[in-house]
This record gives sequence, structure tokens and C-alpha cells, in this order.
Amino acid sequence: MTDRSGLADFLRRRREQLRPEDVGLGSTVRRRTPGLRREEVAMLAGVSVDYYSRLEQRRGATPSVGVVNAVARALQCDRDQRDHLLHLAGHAVPPRSADGHIRPGLIALANRLVDVPAVIVTDLGEVVWANPLGRALFTDLPEGQGRERNLIWKWFEDPQSRPMPEEYWEKISAAHVSDLRATYARRSGDRRVKEFVTDLIDVSDEFAELWERHDVAVRRSDIKVFTHHEVGRLEFRCEVLLTPDDDISLLVFFPLERTGTASRLELLGVVGTQSLTSG
Repeated sequence: MTDRSGLADFLRRRREQLRPEDVGLGSTVRRRTPGLRREEVAMLAGVSVDYYSRLEQRRGATPSVGVVNAVARALQCDRDQRDHLLHLAGHAVPPRSADGHIRPGLIALANRLVDVPAVIVTDLGEVVWANPLGRALFTDLPEGQGRERNLIWKWFEDPQSRPMPEEYWEKISAAHVSDLRATYARRSGDRRVKEFVTDLIDVSDEFAELWERHDVAVRRSDIKVFTHHEVGRLEFRCEVLLTPDDDISLLVFFPLERTGTASRLELLGVVGTQSLTSG
């Protein structure tokens, strides 16, 4: 079933984010509103202005897969955003799932990363494996499985437990939601994903508000700042290594240069391991 409201909202927001020069049109006239005009998107997608306008007005027929792909190209959507559009239009999204299975080769690779924190997470944010430094960095992860080991759930359900300085919260919250949006589109129809999003909306007004923005993107690299109770401030470049199925990821935290993180990480390797052993 087509989500006409969600489809219209996503198209409008995406159109407003682009500039004429982004799509090779150039801009010689000052515009009263940001972004592309509807007629420009229609031209780039090869559909009539009336047809495209009806999509943004929550009217008209359900767009075909071909039209959705054409509009996605016109709006310069990446694969995750394209999948999200397909989902909103009521079409099946090409499956990309390993169903949570961690390939032995991925764990073997992660086990070689002995001097940096490394964790393996599902596309819903649950930590399913961590090396010693990874466990020392995320000190409040319990054993076993469940939402208490889920980074996205804990971030929104218990904001006061967030390990990052407050000035980074807005950015990280938005990144969590846009990443989850991509998962929601990619795994359209998966009951577990729908229940997870519904429960997050129920427990967090912040999440609910961000979810309505329809921002969608998979994170592949980011700067992360932690305030650790044992060693203080830690600054990393987090590289996200995606598996071919995209529902299991290896997160590797590399210390940023000239921040003192490398030396504090060495200290964490000592005190963190001792704490884990004694606990």
C-alpha cells in the first residue's frame, strides 16, 4: 500500500535539499524558495509536471517501479534513499539480508584488531560481538542479547546514559534515525523492524520527531567523541565496514591524531581490561 503522505513529504524534503547546480541545471535567477522547482524534477525524471505535482500533493495513481527509479535518479538519491522511496510507494524492496548471521571471516578479521576498539552490530543497532577494547569503551553493555545491548534503543530510551558530550547529541540522534530509516526501507515487511520503530516512537518524542523527517542514509564513516569515566575524553574516526548483505556491520574506532586519544586508549586497554576481568 502506498504511503501517500510519507511519499509526498520525502519528495518535497529531498527536492528542497538540492540546488540547480547540483543536477547540472545552473542557476541564473534568484529564487524565493530553496531547492529545485517541481517542473525541474519532472523534466529530469521524464514525467509530466502535473504527474509529479500530484505525487507531492498526495494525489494521483501509485507510481510504478520505473517511475520511482526515475524520480530517485532525478533527486540524486543513493541506494538507501531509493529503497526508501520504493517502500513508500508500496513496492517490494530488493532483499539484502544475512538474517543476523556473522560470517566466521568477519570475526577473524575483527580479532586481529587488538589495538583499537571494534564492535559488530546488526542493522537495528544491537551489539553482537566486541573485542576487549570495544567492551571497555562501551562499559554498560550487559551479557546476552536484547535491547539493553542495542545502541539505538539505549540512546533514545535513556538519554542520560549517553556516553557522548551533550553538544554532539543532536547530530548523533539524527544519524541514528536516518540509518534506521534505510534499514526500514531495505527490510520492508519485517515484523521485527516495524515493532522496533513503533516502540522507539512510543518511548521517545525526540525519535518520533526525527522519524517524521524521512531523512535516510547509511553511515559509513563518522567522528565519535566519548567521555569515559576512567580515562576521560576519547575522539575517534569510526569506520563502518558493511557486509554485502548490509545488515551486519563492523565498527572500528581509530584514534584521531593530535587529540591525546591514542595514549588514553592505551591506558584504557590496561584499566578497562582489568575492570572487565575483575567484574
